[in-house]
Amino acid sequence: MTWFEVILLVVSGILTGFINTLAGGGSIISLSLFIFLGLPADVANGTNRIGVLLQTLTSVFTFGRKKVLDFRKGAWLGIPAVIGSIIGAQVAVDIDRHTFEKAIAIVLLLMIFFIVFKPSVWMGNAEKAAKKPGWLQLFFFFLIGVYGGFVQVGVGYFLLAALVLVAGFDLVKANALKVWIVLLYTPFALLVFIKNDQVDWAFGLTHAAGNIIGAYIASNMAIKKGAGFVKWVIIIVIILTSGHLLGLYDFTTLYLDMLK
Repeated sequence: MTWFEVILLVVSGILTGFINTLAGGGSIISLSLFIFLGLPADVANGTNRIGVLLQTLTSVFTFGRKKVLDFRKGAWLGIPAVIGSIIGAQVAVDIDRHTFEKAIAIVLLLMIFFIVFKPSVWMGNAEKAAKKPGWLQLFFFFLIGVYGGFVQVGVGYFLLAALVLVAGFDLVKANALKVWIVLLYTPFALLVFIKNDQVDWAFGLTHAAGNIIGAYIASNMAIKKGAGFVKWVIIIVIILTSGHLLGLYDFTTLYLDMLK
């Protein structure tokens, strides 16, 4: 590995960790870079989980230290996500990827509508958040775990939507719970990829150094600046991600062209 590759991996890790902690979709950056540097797509998918594991560990530590993370409630919601992630990592789903990506983009854009025009929906519901998770909530998080185990890209959006709209948390607490749930299921998904020899440790650990920095900065900013700041970061990232998924531009190509 050259020093230029090391720098690219660390910088990419910082961006990925920052975006993933505050919103989601940052794995588009890391996966693009891994493939650009020569990793097969399946190995890139597995290698990406190293950075995800360490960035979420960093964020969970920061959110926990600041007393904004409900570990017990997150663990309840994380159990079905863990089960789902194992299934998602092990099972190859036969699906029309282009149709799937467009469907995700539409869902994300609908999230923007509710964030901008129905802001009260995203302020959380304290009464709902205080209740023990019901079977419907657990099922939602199982499905999200399946998706997260299969491919990490964009799972943060779905976790945020479920934590706010279904579980009743506000955006800052939802962000903290999001990274806690991802931390719970990622080791299991990573083990599946390790077992199938689909992890490049040199690339993964180097990239993870940047992930940790980005996650630390983002988690502190989320706490200090509050839900309003998190909301606008989510909106901006969703717009960029949706444009890519709808084919308005190729974010991966633009990103890789910048590296040349």
